[in-house]
Amino acid sequence: MTDDTPIRLLLADDHPVVRAGLRAVLETEPGLVILAEAATAEDAVARAAEGDIDVVLMDLQFGKGMGGAEATAQITARPGAPRVLIVTTYDSDADTLPAIEAGATGYLLKDAPPEDLAAAVRTAAAGRTTLAPTVADRLMNRLRTPGTALTRRETEVLALVADGLSNQAIGARLHLTEGTVKSHLARIYAKLDVDSRTAAVATATDLGLIRR
Repeated sequence: MTDDTPIRLLLADDHPVVRAGLRAVLETEPGLVILAEAATAEDAVARAAEGDIDVVLMDLQFGKGMGGAEATAQITARPGAPRVLIVTTYDSDADTLPAIEAGATGYLLKDAPPEDLAAAVRTAAAGRTTLAPTVADRLMNRLRTPGTALTRRETEVLALVADGLSNQAIGARLHLTEGTVKSHLARIYAKLDVDSRTAAVATATDLGLIRR
């Protein structure tokens, strides 16, 4: 991409007000062109596959249907895929880790200043990473203290515990045996230094590992 080639954007969010807000911010920026919008993750995947998008601004939650992380994985799996910049309200490990593992180039929160959003789009178009400060801090802490960081699967299990699911229901949801769920919980308790489901959920929420 040359310096004078506009960066072509796709806005993927199920809230029209959010899309309008993103458009209002980004349309005033030189060199950025919004080609399309998508109200569902499925639409975003289909539109991104047409080959004329450079950066997708992707929400994580789309009501029913596919989520933003799954859409990101499908978009980035294609040859010559556009970059995906996550723009969401959620910054827990349960949200950030699946999105980053799915291939997102950047991760911003919706309360970021407009100039940060525009800069992140340009950074993503260049193939470099922008992370919201809270997300970057926690990723660094995971790297520094890997023994205490929850794995993605442990985070998924604990998020379902927080939703009130039993071990049996968690196993059914994640295609695990009940014994495997119990093993995950035992490791979670050890890492968080707790001895109950309630304490594990409270501690993980305070640490930003699962969503409040």
